Amino acid sequence: MVHESTRLTVVGIGADGWAGLAEGAREEIAAAEIVLGGARQLAMLPPDSRQQRRMWPSPLRPALERLGTDCAGLRTVVLASGDPMISGIGTSLVDTYGAENVSIIPAVSSVALARARLGWSAESTMVVSVVGRDVNAVARELAPGRRVLVLSSDESTPAAIAQLLVDNGYGSSRMAVLGDLGGRSETVSITTASEAHERAVGAPRLNIVGLELNGPHIAGWTAGLADMLFDNDGQLTKRDLRASALSRLMPAPGHLLWDVGAGAGSVGIEWMRAHPTCRTFSIEVDRTRAERIARNARKLGVPALQIIEGSAPEALTGLPAPDAIFIGGGATRPGVMSTCLSALRAGGRLVVHCVTVETESLLAKAYREHGGELTRIHTETAAPVGSFTGWTPSRAVTQWAFTKH
Repeated sequence: MVHESTRLTVVGIGADGWAGLAEGAREEIAAAEIVLGGARQLAMLPPDSRQQRRMWPSPLRPALERLGTDCAGLRTVVLASGDPMISGIGTSLVDTYGAENVSIIPAVSSVALARARLGWSAESTMVVSVVGRDVNAVARELAPGRRVLVLSSDESTPAAIAQLLVDNGYGSSRMAVLGDLGGRSETVSITTASEAHERAVGAPRLNIVGLELNGPHIAGWTAGLADMLFDNDGQLTKRDLRASALSRLMPAPGHLLWDVGAGAGSVGIEWMRAHPTCRTFSIEVDRTRAERIARNARKLGVPALQIIEGSAPEALTGLPAPDAIFIGGGATRPGVMSTCLSALRAGGRLVVHCVTVETESLLAKAYREHGGELTRIHTETAAPVGSFTGWTPSRAVTQWAFTKH
């Protein structure tokens, strides 16, 4: 909790330091009793022996949670890079203490400066942060003609991005590495991803990477990616069935999916590709498959997908309440259906697929008791029959879709 007399003010500061701050930001810092920030940010301030100046410890999260108590009754300023609300500490403080207890004074963000240097409009540019995250998140954004700004974690990020682009056939993409934007040592280096990969040129620690993507159309963001994109051992929800399931699961920004009996992870991966803030817990008892899910998730740009090794319902204990659940296997295990139905939030969606008579009987019973939508899906694919073409049928799949009211 924040003490009622505590004032938390977050001041954004750019690479141009104290000289680049607006008068109001300078006054707020000068009036503070405690100033917190990184070593680089604190070094930008003029001396003031009256103030307590503290460096953030590592790990940072516990310090954020103690801040309201440690600084109770004291006028406190937190220094942040650029705009504190773009993948910054301002967002974390507002989430922890509420917007009513935190004032934000932003500087010009590195994103805005990068767009200005490159001549890119906000409307034409996607922003991805890999600060403290797996660089494979950039893979979700790969599509010819897109403009992407990547907020780097450190000086190693540009090389990792170049490697990812080359590996995915995007080596001819234009790649700009912009360092120390707004400061005296600002640099802008523009090459192709292939050139950056081959030359392995060093980058400033503070950098942002601008990409104009040129390469193959690998995957879209609507449900139904090609089956061949997923490494699998045959335990894969095929694309037509996956598209049907996801249309009923209805991914939305910030929503959480449980993918129970995940197999190759395809449903959970496509759920997360629907929006950068979608989340998935993939529950899979087989270790080899769990490792395969992780590889598929990284390859398709959702490395933050979380994998729970274990069997449902036991493995579901303690997980955050889901907005949607997909059961692709294991529905007949005692307690799986009841646990999932109970765990769903109000308005939550449950989709179950089955191919056996036993599970179909269970779904028919659930349909009678709860309603929803019971569907049998059967697809046929054209294939050569001698010198002619015929239809090859797939195994019929029964689908129960239910929305909890």
